[in-house]
Amino acid sequence: MAQLLKLQDYISRYEQHIYEYPSRFIRLKQQNWKHAKSLFDEGKFLTLPHEEVEESEEPKASLFQSIKGYFQKENKEEVEELEEEDVFLHPESVDQDLHVYSTEPKTIEDAKILFLENLLEMQIKWASSTAFEISNVDRRFYHDPVLRYLLQRFPDTYLILYKPILAVRKATVEVDIVVLTPMETWCISIIESQQGSVFQYSKDRFWTELFQDKQKKIVNPLLSLNRMGNVVQSLYEANGLDIPIKRILLSRNGYFDCPTPPYGVELVDARSYDKWFEKARKSVSPLKHSQLKAANALLRSSQTTAETRI
Repeated sequence: MAQLLKLQDYISRYEQHIYEYPSRFIRLKQQNWKHAKSLFDEGKFLTLPHEEVEESEEPKASLFQSIKGYFQKENKEEVEELEEEDVFLHPESVDQDLHVYSTEPKTIEDAKILFLENLLEMQIKWASSTAFEISNVDRRFYHDPVLRYLLQRFPDTYLILYKPILAVRKATVEVDIVVLTPMETWCISIIESQQGSVFQYSKDRFWTELFQDKQKKIVNPLLSLNRMGNVVQSLYEANGLDIPIKRILLSRNGYFDCPTPPYGVELVDARSYDKWFEKARKSVSPLKHSQLKAANALLRSSQTTAETRI
């Protein structure tokens, strides 16, 4: 499960302790899963009392089935990974919130799915609060399919900034997605619409999206992608960092009509996605010091809006 360093302009615990929190997250994930599995095996799984679940929420069974369906279709690898990890525990306290659930798991697979859902909520909490300050989180991020995809389908050592607001030469700009892998940095723009849409490349300001017998104009996604790459590159150079940067335009369910990809941009569409994704998933590199230095440079250049905890 990838780590969420920054979410828009919310305050993040990683901003204060970038050299500590990435490794702490990995330990907590492993430690808490071992504890949750023990509770399940002993029949002592913890669930919230009925009155603690908000009335506005979906019925528990329906909500869990929708989450379970997502993992069965899209996310089986992350569920299996919990069982495969070689866990080395440190003398660290266990976060009870990670194994308290609003519905009771019937199988160990259910327990894994619920655990990963709690882990996602913990990530958003870490990316929007500290001990003394807190940001007002837009609830849509808890259900954002792209954010969920990024966090729940990539390795623990991938560090993500999701729509951060970066400051460069006294100007601020909101970019799309920055992923810090142990070996390089990815600047990603995701363009998706109808299943099977075709996006016609153009050097102009607009591209054409074709779907069945319909077509419409869309803003050229390379404009924002290249701007993001240039911003990250300038911040790295200002901090004396020499880290490879990849610009990736990604469409998991569509196709790019572009005979010759533009220089410096990797186009990943439905034809090449599986191969690209499997290569990313199989990354076994540990966290790198240069990766954390890059994260520190980006976080220090990010805009933050927060208020003091009452």
